[in-house]
Amino acid sequence: MNLNSIDNVYFIGIGGIGMSALARYFKANNKRVAGYDKTPSDVTRALESLGIDVHFNDSIANVDGAFLNYDTTLVVYTPAIPKDNMELVYFKNEKSFSVLKRSEVLGLVTKNTFCLAVAGTHGKTTTSSILAHLMYECNVPVTGFLGGISENYNSNYISKGTEVSVVEADEFDRSFLTLSPDIACITSMDADHLDIYGEAKALEESFVDFSKKIKENGKLFVKNGLPIKGITYGIEDDSDYTAENIKIENGTYVFDVKTPNTVIKNIQFNLPGRHNLSNALIALAMAVEYGCSELKLVKALALYKGVKRRFTYQIKTDGLVFVDDYAHHPEEINAVHQAVREMYAGKKVLAVFQPHLFSRTRDFADEFAKSLSQFDQVLLLDIYPARELPIDGVTSEWLLEKIKNENKELVSKSDLISKILASDADVIITMGAGDIGVEVESIKTALYGK
Repeated sequence: MNLNSIDNVYFIGIGGIGMSALARYFKANNKRVAGYDKTPSDVTRALESLGIDVHFNDSIANVDGAFLNYDTTLVVYTPAIPKDNMELVYFKNEKSFSVLKRSEVLGLVTKNTFCLAVAGTHGKTTTSSILAHLMYECNVPVTGFLGGISENYNSNYISKGTEVSVVEADEFDRSFLTLSPDIACITSMDADHLDIYGEAKALEESFVDFSKKIKENGKLFVKNGLPIKGITYGIEDDSDYTAENIKIENGTYVFDVKTPNTVIKNIQFNLPGRHNLSNALIALAMAVEYGCSELKLVKALALYKGVKRRFTYQIKTDGLVFVDDYAHHPEEINAVHQAVREMYAGKKVLAVFQPHLFSRTRDFADEFAKSLSQFDQVLLLDIYPARELPIDGVTSEWLLEKIKNENKELVSKSDLISKILASDADVIITMGAGDIGVEVESIKTALYGK
């Protein structure tokens, strides 16, 4: 498909973080853009402020007539949209329309760019956000499509030109196989999305398939220890790129990076946690391989502020810390735990967790229980179903029984704030990929008034 021949782009599920980044891209490139989403959000309101029309009732009657011209309209949808969505059914049944998944469109958009892609079951959003920021600050003509809202730019879309692209290579639904990167990395290959893949081996095979999508003479970085060959990176090990001499000064990491050719000294990075340090390392390594100035990269990394809902400080005082995080997999919860213990050793920590998906809760119940048991107190919300129907026997009560920590409780959203206020924890963390983020502002307000 030639995107230059398209005048109108219509998004079904426009409020999704990846979808909205593409909507911003097409709007910036003078296309007429509109879309549907289930509910209003900060993301949809931001799109509307750009002049993008968004409606929230699933009906073809709400679609502007200009988008019903199949000759000039591209329809983009996300796999998170139910198959019986009336608008999606209409466009798919009208055979003349071009109807593509988000990942297919991202593949088309980046096809004629120098593409840097970040793959892995964890760390994609933070790593791609760091990488796009580094390239932007180094005056590379880059467009970044991010899976979260960058704190530096208050957006999931960063643009200084269209010659280079930075994207997340999403393994969900094998979406990353639509990409053909010039430089790519794989941060992790932990079992996930087993509702799609069935078993961990199939997921691993998809990463192998992704590694074969890299362009001829391209470069692949892999986290040291993963079963795929590439340029390795790691923390204090024998990798090709490794972080060493790591110190924490006033809550900031200060470290050196040994590259195959040199040592970059006294790098500063403000996000807590070894997982974030690893994300910063690989973003730096990819930018170095692209050809960015090491001096500019060091300055840019020190200015990086993070991604919303990735260890985002809501309150940070001597007496109380409140952090919100997107963690929804046991390994991500472990990473949050490591970060908080490193930064707040000896403090009592309360974890509030909303499980995401019945299938993920079922597949990793023991691992979730083990990771949550590490905290001093646990408040567990009901499972957020997202795209799924309930599974017999898979409930938050069932998960709660597996948690070894005795200081645990199942709570409803209506009781959540009162339970948090009753805790004597020094550090409070909310975690999950569902709608727990909606509660954060209310929790923050209540804690300030405590």
